Amino acid sequence: MTASAPLAHLSAALADFVAKTAPSVVSIHSHRLQSTGFIWRPGLVVTADEALSDDGEITVEVPGGDSVPARLVGRDPTTDVALLRTDRADLPPLRLTPAELVVGALAMSVGSIEGSPVAAFGVVSRAGGPWRSLRGGEIDARVELDMRLRRSAEGGIALDMSGAAFGMVVFGPRRRVLIIPAATIERVADKLASHGRIPRGYLGLGLHPVPLAGTDGMGAMVMSVDPNGPGAAAGVHQGDVIVAFNGEPIRRVQSLLRALGPDRVGQTGHA
Repeated sequence: MTASAPLAHLSAALADFVAKTAPSVVSIHSHRLQSTGFIWRPGLVVTADEALSDDGEITVEVPGGDSVPARLVGRDPTTDVALLRTDRADLPPLRLTPAELVVGALAMSVGSIEGSPVAAFGVVSRAGGPWRSLRGGEIDARVELDMRLRRSAEGGIALDMSGAAFGMVVFGPRRRVLIIPAATIERVADKLASHGRIPRGYLGLGLHPVPLAGTDGMGAMVMSVDPNGPGAAAGVHQGDVIVAFNGEPIRRVQSLLRALGPDRVGQTGHA
């Protein structure tokens, strides 16, 4: 056995992973944006919400190059998961497998450009527990990859070195490659398939940040009140300034909105 034999085996294994995954990976065209998606269930495609246009027609280019129209089922910007439906129920769904990854482990991604597979190779640069995204989404694990990812490959699938699909590759701040893990995708996509949206806590208030006189703190001034919303029912009026929520000082309005996640639906908060 020559010294290069292990590398040859690794190269052959990576090529085999791509060949087995590619039939379930598609190109997404929305307005002037291109990205990748994968078959989650028959006729249903998961892709990255951030890489999907807010309006216009959506088409899916399947392996081999055929284009088919797609309809938006639902999207959740907080977890970067969007779900599309096509009439191509013959494409094989991809099995997602939760994985316990460690820093230094090798990983690869498989995307699609114009119906042809593209791949990238890298290493797990960060691995941790659950976290909350800047938009308030609950992500089941924090995984970052040191990988050079094409923009059009965002929304593709991440594979470990056993060939298991453990999540979706997306861009984070400063183009870091983040993983939306399998558990998050299954949870969010299932709700989108059933309801078309992810329910979130609702105050029924239009808020604007204001400095608090005599302090370094910030508050949230109520600019508008939904007369049928929970804020009105609690006696909040236009012009009121909210300085804390559930005992926590408000540092930014965005922080308050992030706190109104799906786990807050039906619960009572104290301002």
